[in-house]
Amino acid sequence: MQIAELIAPFSADQTRDFGKAPMSFRHRLVETGLFEDEALAELLDRYPAELYDINLFDFDADGQARMRTGVRGRLPGREVLAGIKEGRVWVQLRGVETHYPALGAAMRQAFAQISALTRGFRPVKLNGQLILSAPSAKVPYHADAPGVVLFHIRGRKRVWIYPVDEAHMPHQLMEDIVLKQQTEDLPYRREMDQAARIVDLEPGMAATWPLHAPHRVENQEGFNVSLAVDYETWGSRILNGVYYTNGLLRRAGVRVAAPDLAPAPAKVLLWAASVPLKRLPLVKDQIRDLERTFELKGAAG
Repeated sequence: MQIAELIAPFSADQTRDFGKAPMSFRHRLVETGLFEDEALAELLDRYPAELYDINLFDFDADGQARMRTGVRGRLPGREVLAGIKEGRVWVQLRGVETHYPALGAAMRQAFAQISALTRGFRPVKLNGQLILSAPSAKVPYHADAPGVVLFHIRGRKRVWIYPVDEAHMPHQLMEDIVLKQQTEDLPYRREMDQAARIVDLEPGMAATWPLHAPHRVENQEGFNVSLAVDYETWGSRILNGVYYTNGLLRRAGVRVAAPDLAPAPAKVLLWAASVPLKRLPLVKDQIRDLERTFELKGAAG
């Protein structure tokens, strides 16, 4: 279903806070019909296997997580969907902007409307991940290199969003994430929650937060469907380039300054250096070939 206005008008506070502070807003993606069981089962049947992530997190008493990665096996899409609903897994379908064209079009429309509602927000790249997760699924404490908008579609979930500071998001760990030396998961202690902003999401709500803000997610009720859109702006692209070059320099024994202390011309130079450096085999991607340890079954998990 084509909907003219996918994003509700922003308040003055929302316009001010977008990308600068944790915030939520309303959207109408849920009304498009793209996320009903029949559409999802058909999508699961035809989705490219290399863009299919199936993850199961085991949490200890302190909230630290161990991730297991699995494979779909030969289940038809409707049984994959049933397995998600009955288990503890979450399935992520990467690249929906290309491989789910109707959703890709809606995603681009939504971001065009967000750009019109904000001051100076002009994304230069969008990547969408459709996330299907069980009622009890959790995503551990982590931080993403790109900016993120999380559009919630079905079920209920709670998001904890933490400050972007050295106590919650150490610069050296972001270097490792950008260099693909580790996953986005970060060390977590329950007392960190005292500094978190909590956002409860119901269908038709979206959340976003400052670049590199750590966050964690717990489903609260029902089968959950969300669209997580990673976006790049020129500002985020330059900052991540700084982290990339700084990470390489640190490994070479060079002392580097925190990116927020570097003057703007230095950031541009460090980003420019990262472009050719990424073409050289200076560091090995440590997360490309995660071991797959289980196969999704009808009652997943």
